Amino acid sequence: MLDGIATGRLTVGSRTPVADTPAWETLEVAHGGFATGRFLAEAPLSADELERLRELPGDAPGQTDRERLNLWYLGAEGLAESRQALRTGRYRVDVPEESALLVVGWLLEHDHAAQALDLVAELRPLMHRLRFIPRFEPTSAPSGAVVRLKPVADVRDSLRQATVRPAIAAMLETLRVWNPLYDRLVELWCDTVDGVLPELRNDPSIVGDWPCRVWPADWAERRRQWLSDYRSATDVHRLSEAHCHPKSNFARLRLALERCAEDSSGLTGREVGWIRRALANTISAHGAPGSEARAALRSTQAVVAGRPTYAALARVLSARLDRYPGDGGLPSLDPIEADVTEDEVSVAPPGWPMPPHLVAKAARALEAPVGELVERGVITSGEVLAQVLPQVTSQLIAANIADAALASTYARTYAAFRRRRSLLLLNLEHQVRFEDLPWVAAVSPYRERREQAARSAAQSLRETTVLALSSFPQAMLPNPLMREFGALATQAGLQLPLVDEVAADIFMGTFTKKWRDAAVTASRLLEGSLYARYYDLPRDWPSVEGRRRVKRWGQRTAEDFAELCTQRSEEARSGSDRGSYIAANGAVLEQSQILTTQNLAVLVDALELTDWVREAGPELADQAFSWSVRRLLQPAPDWVSRLQAIKNAAYSWRQGIFFLSFSDQATQLQAVGRLRSLGGRLAPAVDGLAAVVAGERFNAAGRVGADGRRLLGWSVGKHWALAD
Repeated sequence: MLDGIATGRLTVGSRTPVADTPAWETLEVAHGGFATGRFLAEAPLSADELERLRELPGDAPGQTDRERLNLWYLGAEGLAESRQALRTGRYRVDVPEESALLVVGWLLEHDHAAQALDLVAELRPLMHRLRFIPRFEPTSAPSGAVVRLKPVADVRDSLRQATVRPAIAAMLETLRVWNPLYDRLVELWCDTVDGVLPELRNDPSIVGDWPCRVWPADWAERRRQWLSDYRSATDVHRLSEAHCHPKSNFARLRLALERCAEDSSGLTGREVGWIRRALANTISAHGAPGSEARAALRSTQAVVAGRPTYAALARVLSARLDRYPGDGGLPSLDPIEADVTEDEVSVAPPGWPMPPHLVAKAARALEAPVGELVERGVITSGEVLAQVLPQVTSQLIAANIADAALASTYARTYAAFRRRRSLLLLNLEHQVRFEDLPWVAAVSPYRERREQAARSAAQSLRETTVLALSSFPQAMLPNPLMREFGALATQAGLQLPLVDEVAADIFMGTFTKKWRDAAVTASRLLEGSLYARYYDLPRDWPSVEGRRRVKRWGQRTAEDFAELCTQRSEEARSGSDRGSYIAANGAVLEQSQILTTQNLAVLVDALELTDWVREAGPELADQAFSWSVRRLLQPAPDWVSRLQAIKNAAYSWRQGIFFLSFSDQATQLQAVGRLRSLGGRLAPAVDGLAAVVAGERFNAAGRVGADGRRLLGWSVGKHWALAD
């Protein structure tokens, strides 16, 4: 990647970061939004493709194997095969490009030859590299209102990678292998004691008789067998090393045994003394061989050693998943989470229960409504919700296509498109849109607006918004989720100014028009509310006609909105410390989030959720406020982590104030009382909130009363919450 940047082949921050490559091409994107230069559709030939390639005539056109295959699917036989897959649904689209030639086939079949030729002309320059055909499957893929986080194959592979931690594996080896050998070794030496077995006294001297005084008739044979078993064990079991330590009782007794073929004539008096000491140590600690104390200890250890490891149970689960198609999901967890059966006793005792955390891993492949997956803890954040939502959105946006086969291709292409990773963009550029794909644009004339489809999209958007806000009230709605919401809104015929969360290090100093539109909605919806008073929202915005129109990088910007954010960000300055440019940018961006409520007001207003927020708001506010307090109580390993904790706490705090703003003053006072009981480092912020609820206002420095402070996440200079 660095070589590509140095040579000019890769351009950071561009919508087309790879030279001579169209924007719609699916790129491999590394962490941080940097394109690596690799095309995801430039995949190696599969086994099926290699077989097909061998069947092609020697004079098949094309310079590369990939080009020959792509061109073959534009011929009569290839078109017939792709049309059959299109009609039956027996194909899979992993990368959006893989549906391109399916669309070509559909256009030709429906007498849209000119559009098909135009599409082929656009694809032709990349046919020598990219796969434009889907992966054909023996069965059709199901569709519907259920979603899954991962396909069965991914979950199965993850379970099979489970291993036993080295410390646990060593412990189990000790219990199962070395302890039984050790007990036999101790018994061998105890049998040479004539009289009372040695034990430790408190001083700690040794009492009892000496070993190497008597030699039972079978002792030599038992010694030989023990040494043979020991050597066999060391060849196989090498996880535990405690028995090998030269000062361990095990090692001292073993070394003495190796030098004592018939009797103790090969041992010195000192070595016999060490045998006596080792016997006294183990007998005092665990009891003599055959004693109740030693038997009880080994019985307890046998129970531990007999328990199956999580890795073994993970293998049981993975074997159960083998019964299901790898690219599908699980219709139910009942057969997966059942106890170990008689057929699985080689791994665990029959009736052994499946650990909940392993069942939770398997649940990632469960196909269920989104709400159920949230309740089960499979969907744990807005980001994860955004991963599964395209499975629903794709069906809804395809509902405007009358042809069922084309609608299915459209939906699968959309789902694959949403798996693309976002690029880091500068200069107000926007990410590639689904409609930018040439084969998607080619079928757009055949999408009809249907009222039922629009109503379904609006209902889905409303339900998903409620689900996201009620499940994760402390978190801002993430960008990937906003993209899905935007797609649903468009399908529903709603023009919503949904804004993105912008990174402070790439902020270009201005905003596009939709930020201002969102802020206007927020000021109107929240006029006179707790949120408006806490954050001093402007009551009036100049009319569109009276505003200065400016374009930057080809985009219409809202300069008055940007100027207001910059002015308001002065509150974040701490003393004379100028801080970094990133902190200054962050303070401006935080004001943009405050003024727009980061999409909350737009969604609540457009989806008519005011009554729902009024009902659920107090509980959601409590959750958000509590999260803020807990977040700042968590120990942070370094300065950067502490700053991030403050930002996250402030964002959650803002969410809580929004939810509480739809309640009456009495309810708000009760919420403040509950918040005070939590304690923590936010006492100045609690005082500030209480003052605003009571009717007071912050001054220009964000202070009220003796100690009240307005909580902001960014600070240009040291944040007041870091005063200690």
